[in-house]
Amino acid sequence: MGDLAALADSPDRLARRLRESGYLADEGLATALYCAVRLPQPLLLEGEAGVGKTQAAASLAALLDTPLIRLQCYEGIEAAEALYEWNYPRQLLAIRLAEAHGVDLAEGALFGSDFLVERPLLRAIRHPGPRPAVLLIDEVDRADEEFEAFLLELLAEYAVTVPELGTLRAAYPPVVILTSNRTRDLHDALKRRCLYHWIDYPTLEHATAIVRLRVPEAPVELASQIAGAVARLRGLDLQKPPGVAEAIDWLHAVSLLGLAPLDEAGVARTLGSVLKYREDHEIAREQGLSWVADG
Repeated sequence: MGDLAALADSPDRLARRLRESGYLADEGLATALYCAVRLPQPLLLEGEAGVGKTQAAASLAALLDTPLIRLQCYEGIEAAEALYEWNYPRQLLAIRLAEAHGVDLAEGALFGSDFLVERPLLRAIRHPGPRPAVLLIDEVDRADEEFEAFLLELLAEYAVTVPELGTLRAAYPPVVILTSNRTRDLHDALKRRCLYHWIDYPTLEHATAIVRLRVPEAPVELASQIAGAVARLRGLDLQKPPGVAEAIDWLHAVSLLGLAPLDEAGVARTLGSVLKYREDHEIAREQGLSWVADG
């Protein structure tokens, strides 16, 4: 933990180091990440898609110079898929080799570490250090309540029992970041276990600073124009309002094509970088692509 203290010795310095790595965190997010590292305590990040929740975990791992281990949640995910499974083809091969050599193979020999396939949660628990891994449990709201309860138990102990191997405890408990797009409400018990921070859509000034940081080769005026256009698009009744990630993608595309300053024709050519539904394209066109570009 002393090593981590040197890397994350204050929220302000953590924010500066994140900025140096290409991620612009405001005071609230920097403080939440700092507490997650130093307490340590799991951090639940909520917000609309595309506001930088996943990137916050990736940037934190890069800053700490430690692996990012990501568990992508989805509907129907089960504990075994997130923890471990046995390498059955390798076990079968070992059995056949033993038979070919006339060797009796004890059942216990087939259930050792050599035959264990670690999934993200077990990899994070068994991470050898010297710094803890950053465990990203992404879009936890897409999993069901049973899996959520399993996570709560695991995060309380940072240990898991593999019947054939016994209980495996983390020598270096991971820094845990959970993200949610709020497609459903998470259970209060899990929220009580976590620190909490809501990442909102950034202000125009903050959004401009973010896209400039992520696309430094783009002209300042173009970065500001893109940030403003994205903010205007979010004011429309869209199926998928664009976030920071889409603004960065759009700025990359416009810069690549040399379309600065952005005008109606440029918006028409690159709208697929920022809006991902046909219906949203129609809404933007009805509003007017010149309005999107210039307001």
